Amino acid sequence: MAGLLKALAKSAGPKLAIGAGLAGVALLVTGWIDRPAAEEPAPPAPIAKAPPAPAPAPVKPAERRSDQPMTIDPRALTVKRVLKIDGPFRHGDYAWDESGAPTTGPVIITVDLRAQTLSVFRAGYEIGAAVILYGATDKPSPLGAFPITQKDADHFSNLYDNAPMPYMLRLTSDGVAIHGSDVQWGKATHGCIGVPVAFAQKLFGVTKLGDVVVITNGKRLDVSKAQVGA
Repeated sequence: MAGLLKALAKSAGPKLAIGAGLAGVALLVTGWIDRPAAEEPAPPAPIAKAPPAPAPAPVKPAERRSDQPMTIDPRALTVKRVLKIDGPFRHGDYAWDESGAPTTGPVIITVDLRAQTLSVFRAGYEIGAAVILYGATDKPSPLGAFPITQKDADHFSNLYDNAPMPYMLRLTSDGVAIHGSDVQWGKATHGCIGVPVAFAQKLFGVTKLGDVVVITNGKRLDVSKAQVGA
């Protein structure tokens, strides 16, 4: 009996070895096919972008009294173009034309009390002009250059009976501003520069804090080398 068992084991040995080898290969193949997808390297996570830094708040220019005008570089008052205005320029009239003018650049406003007119220039190009009201003799408008220190589209006076001052551009700490008014012959202000309301709205839209207003009494800018119209 013992001899018979040895003979069977001897004859079955190679077959068992081959079977065991094939079974091992089958397990390897099965393991490769059945590998979970999670074992593959995951793609790198996107790098989050930092939010843009907030724009710095505009620096508010220092307020000045009517007797504290600022100095201004005469080169800033160079005129390159003036508007063509046909016919008489009467109280309540204004002109506005930005065509042909730069869309960016420093804005300067000039006021001539003797001529009773205001002009607004961008980069030396006149884009608007209007007939104005100005201060009466008991409260005259100040002379000199003043920066715009406050803008308020729906302002009411805290000095003169809550009077409406639409599209107000404050110039001095003692109450002088440019604002919309009913510009009619014979009227005056308490030192402010009054312009037609529709013009005041346009002026409000193109100005910012720090833009300069130059008020004179008959002294006009040199326009001898400026072109007329577009």
